[in-house]
Amino acid sequence: MAIQLHIVIDRASPVPLYHQLAEQLTAAVEDGTLQPGDPFENELALADRLDLSRPTVRRAIGELVARGLLVRRRGTGTTVANKAIHRRDELTSLYEDLQRVGRHPVTVVREFDGAARNPDAAEALGLTSDTELIYVQRVRNADGRPLTVMNNWLPPACSGLTRQVLERQGLYAALRDLGIRPAVARQSIGARRPTPEERKLLGVDRTDPVLTMQRTAYDGTGNPVEFGRHSYRSDHYSFDVTLHER
Repeated sequence: MAIQLHIVIDRASPVPLYHQLAEQLTAAVEDGTLQPGDPFENELALADRLDLSRPTVRRAIGELVARGLLVRRRGTGTTVANKAIHRRDELTSLYEDLQRVGRHPVTVVREFDGAARNPDAAEALGLTSDTELIYVQRVRNADGRPLTVMNNWLPPACSGLTRQVLERQGLYAALRDLGIRPAVARQSIGARRPTPEERKLLGVDRTDPVLTMQRTAYDGTGNPVEFGRHSYRSDHYSFDVTLHER
């Protein structure tokens, strides 16, 4: 029988209802309140109990399925996934990822321009093409070796950022300090030959592939807060994605 979790929904909070629910459900899985194999409360019953719409509950549960915390199977319903795949799919910066696994990130800010114009970045950020953006190019080193070249464009609301701050901490931590919280992102991953600049900064040969990632991040209300194009040494970095049966 499914456990009925104690869930508190604050309707006065600016945090979306589905996100409040998803975070509390995630905590119940990660702290062991819900164990692998446990049946999960029926979507309709949970919606009725919390006085939430069914689409809101479905979206929250969908987030846990996407993170690999829950598994949906026809005939058996939704259950808590095996611990072997409990790797929370978080929106974090590379700086935070490296620190989490015990590596020592060092950032060199090569360019910092508070009045940059880039039509592609402006469009991704939902701004007019002539908007002056904050452009930052950073090289991230880990344990003394170059790992990635990161090009980021940020909206004018991020004007409180400085070169010095970004050399001390990751971009998302710096944004949170400004009261800007990236909550969700859309990104595409690829691979290609390095540019001459990337060969120099990453210490790779012209025949060595680099992994690429393009990302647009949004806050909890859906406003774009960051557009980035990054390239990574393929021999020092990989993208780890968990896939699930539909």
